[in-house]
Amino acid sequence: LDTKLNWRFLYFRTKEARAIFRIQTTILKAFREFFLERGFIEMQPPCIIASASEGGAELFSLPYFEKKAYLAQSPQLYKQMGAISFEKVFMIVPVFRAEKFNQPTHLNEIRQMDVEIAFANDEDAMKLLEECFVSILRRVKNENEKELEDLNVKLKIPKLPLKRITYSEAIEILNKKGEKIEWGEDFSKTQERILGKEVGEAFFIKDWPLELKPFYAMPKDEKVCRAFDLIYRGLEISSGTQRIHLPELLEERIKAKGLDPKSFEFYITAFKYGAPEHAGWSIGLERLTMCIVQKKNIREVTMFPRDRHRLLP
Repeated sequence: LDTKLNWRFLYFRTKEARAIFRIQTTILKAFREFFLERGFIEMQPPCIIASASEGGAELFSLPYFEKKAYLAQSPQLYKQMGAISFEKVFMIVPVFRAEKFNQPTHLNEIRQMDVEIAFANDEDAMKLLEECFVSILRRVKNENEKELEDLNVKLKIPKLPLKRITYSEAIEILNKKGEKIEWGEDFSKTQERILGKEVGEAFFIKDWPLELKPFYAMPKDEKVCRAFDLIYRGLEISSGTQRIHLPELLEERIKAKGLDPKSFEFYITAFKYGAPEHAGWSIGLERLTMCIVQKKNIREVTMFPRDRHRLLP
């Protein structure tokens, strides 16, 4: 793999590289056209931000004249502000995560395909996501027959609606398979693969513990929020939630996560002028590509990957 990454310009001349990145081009085109055909506005949110989009310390900081700024880990706050005004928005953006671990499924810079819709709950968002996801797979199957053949990949199109299981049901399944996992813990990549084998090729896990999801996730009750993950071929490729649209509750949840509401003042203020129920999600471009072309390392489907040790080429 290192040879492929070090000599990228030579690797790009191979049949394999051409097939992977033609398929990735179809994914991007299919995503964009799916939403343009449905009257969505394409947003261009900033990549340099003043505070964390989702909380946590996994941010790259940089000097910004007399201030400190960060590289965006997500366009979250901006897409919500866009959706409550424009109603339907989408975007394809780079995001940056200062995560120190070096795993086959993680990079420090990725491309995210984000969507946000107003007058919608978590079920509406899941329905839109599964329709978009299947539409992308269908386009790849129809437009990249030769490339799939070159990579020796067979692409099945899942039937809609996709199966939905709750987080609690997923915990039960894993414990029955001998995995020692308690309610409130996140799933490892191995556990996601086990769920994939037990539940199916593509499915949703919904109704997650509040503590595992960001502050803007709408609570369903005291312990659970209206959040969902899409698992495809044993890997989480998309996450989403119904968002909190009530400023008082938003402040409460920001404090509960140990964050300072003052850092999110511009965001909270947007909801004080009236905001409808809204929901959204994002798909990781590289992860989806990796699952479609069945590669084991995300670096293989990223033109110039950036991880903890790699800044070149």
